Amino acid sequence: MRIRATVAAVSGALALSALAVPAAQAAGNPVSNVTFSNVVINGGKNVVVGASAQVTVGATYTVTHPSNVSKSSFSTVPVLYRGATVDTSSDIIVGDEDGVCTVSTSTVLKCTAKIQFRPAASGGDIDLTSAMAGSWKVGAVAVDMNNDANVKFQNGLGTKNVQRYSKLTVNASPEPVKKGKTVTVTGTLTRASWDTAKYYGYGTQSVKLQFRKKDSSTYTTLKTIKTDSAGNLKTTTTATADGYYRYSFAGTSTTSAVSATGDYVDVQ
Repeated sequence: MRIRATVAAVSGALALSALAVPAAQAAGNPVSNVTFSNVVINGGKNVVVGASAQVTVGATYTVTHPSNVSKSSFSTVPVLYRGATVDTSSDIIVGDEDGVCTVSTSTVLKCTAKIQFRPAASGGDIDLTSAMAGSWKVGAVAVDMNNDANVKFQNGLGTKNVQRYSKLTVNASPEPVKKGKTVTVTGTLTRASWDTAKYYGYGTQSVKLQFRKKDSSTYTTLKTIKTDSAGNLKTTTTATADGYYRYSFAGTSTTSAVSATGDYVDVQ
């Protein structure tokens, strides 16, 4: 918790004047030579957050430290940030608790951590607004347990997409339909607003219409269409066999991929 409070206080000029450690002071800063590597957040997958519920994901990382700096003398945590560096960023996501590390060798620690993502509408103290969806940089922080002014920031440890959760519906009609006749397929693509805790239509997005025969496990793409300004979908196709129609959205950097549950049509 203490390291989270330290990192949460870091923003803009405050970081540069109060927390950043000049090279001249490195000798007096026991964490100055602590380094991070192999940071993996959410198992390498995108982080997807719905309209209101908190999402907690795991992280793993490796810490290398001088042999004369003990494991118990500092705390560490991975950080997501936007901007040039961790210590100058005003947008920072950090877990509620410090990372937990175990000794691998005399100079290497293997660590795990949890990171919480809270939509603004949930009233969390580190809030995500919809404008924050997209690519974040990955960094890490080490803090001297005996002096919070001794901080080591490390930047450029990767990137992570933090995405708004999406939903997709489908309805194929008529049911049943005669072979060779027209099937009309409608649906709606929506995505979470972290600002209002609601879902809104996602307009002008490319979505695939797909079909799976009754006895098959594989969907085939029939065509690609775009949602209208309100996220609605409507197209037609020709009935050829019994099977399932669905829409499938590949996702964007800001919005998760999603496929609708197939709607079965009996062809007579």
